[in-house]
Amino acid sequence: MATHLLTPPRLHHTISPSSSPSSAARLRATASLAHPRLLSHLRLATARHPHSASPRHHRRRGAMPVIRSSLIDPDGGALVELVAPPDRVPALRAEAEALPRVRLGPVDLQWAHVLAEGWASPLRGFMREAEYLQSLHFNCIRLPDGGLVNMSLPIVLAIGDAEKEQIGDKPDVALQGPDGGVVAILRRVEIYPHNKEERIARTFGTTAPGLPYVDEAIASAGNWLIGGDLEVLESIKYNDGLDHYRLSPRQLRNEFDKRGADAVFAFQLRNPVHNGHALLMNDTRRRLLEMGYKNPILLLHPLGGFTKADDVPLPVRMEQHSKVLEDGVLDPETTIVSIFPSPMHYAGPTEVQWHAKARINAGANFYIVGRDPAGMGHPTEKRDLYNPDHGKKVLSMAPGLEKLNILPFKVAAYDTVAKKMAFFDPSRSQDFLFISGTKMRTFAKSGENPPDGFMCPGGWKVLVDYYNSLQAEATPVPV
Repeated sequence: MATHLLTPPRLHHTISPSSSPSSAARLRATASLAHPRLLSHLRLATARHPHSASPRHHRRRGAMPVIRSSLIDPDGGALVELVAPPDRVPALRAEAEALPRVRLGPVDLQWAHVLAEGWASPLRGFMREAEYLQSLHFNCIRLPDGGLVNMSLPIVLAIGDAEKEQIGDKPDVALQGPDGGVVAILRRVEIYPHNKEERIARTFGTTAPGLPYVDEAIASAGNWLIGGDLEVLESIKYNDGLDHYRLSPRQLRNEFDKRGADAVFAFQLRNPVHNGHALLMNDTRRRLLEMGYKNPILLLHPLGGFTKADDVPLPVRMEQHSKVLEDGVLDPETTIVSIFPSPMHYAGPTEVQWHAKARINAGANFYIVGRDPAGMGHPTEKRDLYNPDHGKKVLSMAPGLEKLNILPFKVAAYDTVAKKMAFFDPSRSQDFLFISGTKMRTFAKSGENPPDGFMCPGGWKVLVDYYNSLQAEATPVPV
């Protein structure tokens, strides 16, 4: 698979007067890595000038805070955590008995999870109309102090006509999970029209049939949206054997502190990890060390919510990721593997902003972005739905993400001479093989091995076993 990361068209090579010669040299040596925001930050972060302003003093657009640890402020200044303390739960359950009910579908529950743990800070619940319109039309929400935070995906809850009538003018409603149990109370609710066509067109840039998230969560949803402040009764669990991987932003920040991280770089993925991905992640750490960081920590952060039917399921991906660490492709001492609970939209440049914004709230200050992030093939035509480079370009310019450092890379592909994944060298392009995700799945389904060095043996075996199990299930049993 080719993994692209954009080299920006313009680089700011200027070194601030306060930078030491050693830090200036490090910045020059790594200029090919850096995006203008990254360099403006690193001039400050590597110089460690004693008179540098504190993080809270760098709020104008384009200015970067001095990062003195792995943790940067969550959007809005504080994590918004919406799980009630245990001593309130009995009273909340009793209160919920007298409230009108709204049933959450599986994707709704995933969004409640996202909101409850603060991934969407500063949101305090499902969006009311003003927040929804800002998200839909501007990809941002304005804070009371006038500042902007990025919020590129509407996080909304749809209801039908019967539920709207049942709620009437009542201010609060109880939210039931898919199993019927009460999950949360939504307070001071606001109900407003759900214009699905407008939502789909603005979020996805198309209304073509066959968009996976639309088919799963929008097309059959109700004609109304209900927003309000969310109070979740208990931490949301899935009891699938993977809950120990689902670390909240607070838990991740605590883990970064425990490990003494002075930089955290996040890698978003929804596919198995091959050695090209590992090359990008390991090379990122090497470059951060060259910049003067002492203990950069990788957040390997697979998406754990809704994915389309032909994606590798989460349990298989997590097993494969585990083998990658066991086989030493990534260093367990400097890597944290955790599940990001968000559903997947496949909304290209719009969605990649959400993926980056959420990692800010978890404390990551560097973000690796690849080719066609959050993209997919067009559902009815033989082409990419989005321009493969636009996600990276949009992410580097997106308002509300100024404090996040974007890490661009060149292409990684299979080097047939070195027999390993390597950065693409145009001067000998004939030596490189690009193995797409479709090709990788074809290998696994047929039992054919990819070239040596494409993926660690333990991780590859996990994929082969998974596709073998699918074929076994599809084979009719003789009677």
